[in-house]
Amino acid sequence: MDLSNVHQGVHKLRQKKRVGRGIGSGHGKTSSRGHKGQWASAGAKKPAMMFEGGQMQLFRRIPKRGFSHATWDRKYHVVNVSDLDAQFKDGDVVDAAALQKVGLAKGPADGVRILGNGELKKKLTVRANHFSKSAREKVVGAGGTAEDIPPPKKPVRNKMKPRPSKQGS
Repeated sequence: MDLSNVHQGVHKLRQKKRVGRGIGSGHGKTSSRGHKGQWASAGAKKPAMMFEGGQMQLFRRIPKRGFSHATWDRKYHVVNVSDLDAQFKDGDVVDAAALQKVGLAKGPADGVRILGNGELKKKLTVRANHFSKSAREKVVGAGGTAEDIPPPKKPVRNKMKPRPSKQGS
């Protein structure tokens, strides 16, 4: 091998296959698509991931039973009043960040729920999405405050555009 044939057969800029230009192009009358079949016609789509060659797909063959709330259910960290008493000092502010810091709320969640199991002897300011009736009584009874975090506002989904107001009439 010498420098005269080093680049033999190496094409940096390979030319695009120009199909549909007749028999003289070298790609024949069917433009390299063959005769008939799924791929011969224009608009043939590659099968989806679940496609099983025309056989009924597995997810359509298996029975579907039951019901799931998982698409809209919210996951809350549940904390008892006794846990707050054990982990926080008198006068502390208890919210989701503080609960995560002490290890009472691990992982992602949509909010915090405070339940009334146990006793509370410390004056705490508790901010949560939900309080049970007994938990609220115990927090307020110990001299603290129970602040509700309001839920996020529901989006306004107005599919109709507002009518233009008549000005000048």
